Amino acid sequence: MNKKTHFGYKEVDEVDKAKYVGDVFTSVAQNYDIMNDAMSFGMHRLWKKILVELASVGDRDMILDIASGTGDISKLISKEYPDTNILMSDINFEMLNEGRNRAIDESFASNCSYCQLNGEALPFRENTFDLITVGFGLRNFTNKENGLIEMKRCLKRNGRLLVLEFSKPMNPIFSKIYDWYSFNVLPKLGSLLASDSESYQYLAESIRMHPDQELLKQMMLDSGFSNCKFYNLVNGVVAIHIAYND
Repeated sequence: MNKKTHFGYKEVDEVDKAKYVGDVFTSVAQNYDIMNDAMSFGMHRLWKKILVELASVGDRDMILDIASGTGDISKLISKEYPDTNILMSDINFEMLNEGRNRAIDESFASNCSYCQLNGEALPFRENTFDLITVGFGLRNFTNKENGLIEMKRCLKRNGRLLVLEFSKPMNPIFSKIYDWYSFNVLPKLGSLLASDSESYQYLAESIRMHPDQELLKQMMLDSGFSNCKFYNLVNGVVAIHIAYND
């Protein structure tokens, strides 16, 4: 029998999930930035700035940005640390192409390169990167444990992994409001701004299926990272996990 996993709330064959996720992001690629601003009231830009501030970027670091999408995190690092080498990567060609075009148009391509890849099977040698970032991408992995193990393998000694992802609100009342917003407003925004309510229904469901803060921290430790901590933002709607390869 084929192994099963979740695509949002649906149970699907594990071998098919990457295709389903790919279809979602192919559909939303051209409207991704507009929708991010609308869904988060622009706060996603602040969250990514906080991630970069926490990353302790070195002037000449080798950096892998997994699920880089349209390149928000890569742009922030490139502008502030122009001597770093940044590899923007995504499993979805349309998203990666949007990021590459943006890097050229907004003049942060000088220290960026691009690679379409699967974060669960990184095509790099051990001890390649000083820093790996994943912004709102880990929850779409078919096997998160495999991805975390691969990221650790590719990090240099004393390297850091930073994961910015939607998580679980701490306040029960706020959590109910957040659920109502996610399942009533987000699909309507998707329909209005991108003519695609189904993809944003999946995105809302995928957030609910993602491990909470403590579970993700334990998954990182179980993957071989020697230390991990997280920071809650907006009452835990979003969390930044930092794991160290000591």
